[in-house]
Amino acid sequence: MSSSNRIRDSQEFKVPPKFKFQEGEKVLCFHGPLIYEAKCLQSRFDEKEKVVQYHIHYSGWNKSWDEWVPETRVLKYNDSNLQKQKELHKAQKTEPKSKKGKKRSISGKESESKDKDTIDSRSSTPVTDKNVGKTSASATFSSSQESASDVPKRKRTKTDPTVESEEQFLTKVEIKVKIPDELKPILVDDWQNICVQNKLLKFPLRITADGILEEYLALKISSKNAMPNKENARTDMVNGIRSYFNVMLGPQLLYECERKQYTELMREKGTNMKPSSVYGAMHLLRLFVRIGRALAYSRLDEKHIQCLLLHLQDFLKHLQKNASTYFNTQDYIADPNAEGQRT
Repeated sequence: MSSSNRIRDSQEFKVPPKFKFQEGEKVLCFHGPLIYEAKCLQSRFDEKEKVVQYHIHYSGWNKSWDEWVPETRVLKYNDSNLQKQKELHKAQKTEPKSKKGKKRSISGKESESKDKDTIDSRSSTPVTDKNVGKTSASATFSSSQESASDVPKRKRTKTDPTVESEEQFLTKVEIKVKIPDELKPILVDDWQNICVQNKLLKFPLRITADGILEEYLALKISSKNAMPNKENARTDMVNGIRSYFNVMLGPQLLYECERKQYTELMREKGTNMKPSSVYGAMHLLRLFVRIGRALAYSRLDEKHIQCLLLHLQDFLKHLQKNASTYFNTQDYIADPNAEGQRT
């Protein structure tokens, strides 16, 4: 038998992919920043993206919202994940409620769409444009100027409170966070290291995301110009970044080839591992490429968004100023599992 025939036969009889979820199974699924009850309608293996996908119907939603999602967005319907769902919804309720209206684009400074698209496509796990906003995660950016008790209670119907209406989904505020030009090449180099040169970050890292956030906060508090009100808001911002980082890292901030390493770290440190205590500057920078879309689902009004943007940009300046300390090519090592798996 010729080599070409053997190759063809091996392709014809290759082992089919394993599906974690069955057709018709009741599941939980990330949609926007939250987790919703859903039903798995179909399953497939996307040959182009090399990932397992599920056709999902969200309980109580119009069928027009049915979509194909990667396996990383789908969760088993069990007590542990139901508790996670409740925690995310509770976090959303503590945010100031945004004003209703048409979807708007808000940014401190308008960034060039070309640069944004280039970095966005390289700096995190690939997803289609129409699903980018839908695959965000959730956290609380509570404001020091307005407490949750000041927010008028939302009128509720007898429908499932965990199901977001189409009107609510369509009236989100899109937030653009401008990545400093000096940091963009770092994102590109990271993509090159991971996806082209078959490298991984070496753990444990020199400094974690928690360490960077605490270092930034301590620096600002010790400043001569520190003001109590501003520092309260800054502390909220830091805690919010940490929360988003911990929720988004697994589903959205990893390249496909980093997932095995992530699974091994979780096995080593336990399922309660906080990514911010393990991962560091590079994944923190990747977060800022996506955090604007994630924040689109918060209940912050325009005033608080503008305030938040100033703090986020200030933190990015901190990353930029300390780039030589936080980002180092020596932090990468050859991926031991890369040979024969990637081209």
